[in-house]
Amino acid sequence: MLRKLLTVTTVVLAGWAATTGVAAAAPTLSPPTAVAAPTPTAVAAPTPIAVATPTPVPTPAPTCPPALPISGRVTGATATSLTITYAIVLSPPCGFDPPVTVTLFAGRDDALRWQNPVAEATSGPERNGTVTIERLTPDTEYWYRFSDENDLPDPYVIGGAARTLPLAACRATATVDSRWGGGYVATVTVRNTGVEPLDRWHVSWRWAGDERIQAIWGGLADTEGADVTVGNASYNGTLAPDAVTTFGMLVATSTAPAELTLTCGR
Repeated sequence: MLRKLLTVTTVVLAGWAATTGVAAAAPTLSPPTAVAAPTPTAVAAPTPIAVATPTPVPTPAPTCPPALPISGRVTGATATSLTITYAIVLSPPCGFDPPVTVTLFAGRDDALRWQNPVAEATSGPERNGTVTIERLTPDTEYWYRFSDENDLPDPYVIGGAARTLPLAACRATATVDSRWGGGYVATVTVRNTGVEPLDRWHVSWRWAGDERIQAIWGGLADTEGADVTVGNASYNGTLAPDAVTTFGMLVATSTAPAELTLTCGR
């Protein structure tokens, strides 16, 4: 009886389901919900600490004494050269170290502006010495300036005008006619070696000892210390090419020289 009841119940339920169109669904399992990983908290980078840059302290300019850093003067001249004696007074930063360069200019304006140099020469390692500049034009004026080995110009000294000698237009030779313990008599011969007539001439030299002129004829003497210049007399200044004239002198001295080195010019 019980089995019949269960069978009838099952049939009734199956019929109800078919009538309603509802299928008995199998239980659905939901997938597990994803759990988001925790987001790491961003850590701010440390703010750099500004370090103040020290302000450079300017080096004070050196105090230079009130003196020219270098001095110079012309101490020699020929027809094609000038010799300049220099003295370096101050060292850097107020002056120079050797060697120094002497630059020549044709005029003072060019020397003032350091433009159009015409010649130059460099000294040796001495702080006091001489510089000779060669290959110059005879009987010409020049102005000179100094600079150091790094071409740093001296702003102060503008030397000049220095003139080269004219080309020799004559030649002079001396002959000692007689001598004794206290002096001698000499004759100087002047010859025109040029191609044009001379209207005047002069002969110059430097004494080597205690010589002095006591008398002169045929010329006019001018002495300054040991330096002597004899110019022509009024009657023998004009000389044709290759013509000669003479003058004589009586010289007092403790020792007569073997010879005199003479320079002749117009």
